[in-house]
Amino acid sequence: MVKIRLSRGGSKKRPFYHIVSTDSRSSRDGKYIERLGFYNPSAKKNEEDIRIDLERFSYWKSVGAQVSDRVKKLIKLTALSREERDIQNVSKLRKRKAKQEEKKLKETPAAEETPAAEETPAAEETPLKKLQKKLQLQKKLQLQKKLQLKN
Repeated sequence: MVKIRLSRGGSKKRPFYHIVSTDSRSSRDGKYIERLGFYNPSAKKNEEDIRIDLERFSYWKSVGAQVSDRVKKLIKLTALSREERDIQNVSKLRKRKAKQEEKKLKETPAAEETPAAEETPAAEETPLKKLQKKLQLQKKLQLQKKLQLKN
């Protein structure tokens, strides 16, 4: 069975992928039947990042070649301009960061509640705990004074 998939090239930590039609039994970077294009994920602004020979791609697909998921995504990306792809990437990154921040906010209140619950059962306070509480109160008072001075 013939597959259309990515074959990795490039040096360590600098990936470069060839889009190739190959026998499904051959290794990822092994021999291939035909090179259909390339994908450079680390391309600079002025460099070409995706090039695919769509005529040869459609030929191999008509012959019965199976297309990998990643190559399907790359084919969809070729329909977009470079600027549109960059905008998509930026919006995806923003969504990821927003989700991460939400996770952090959800985790922090839970983390703050558990130490408070642990401190309440302790009937006796050690001198160290008393000093820590005193310092916390002093810091709060200083912050309140600063806020009052600003207003």
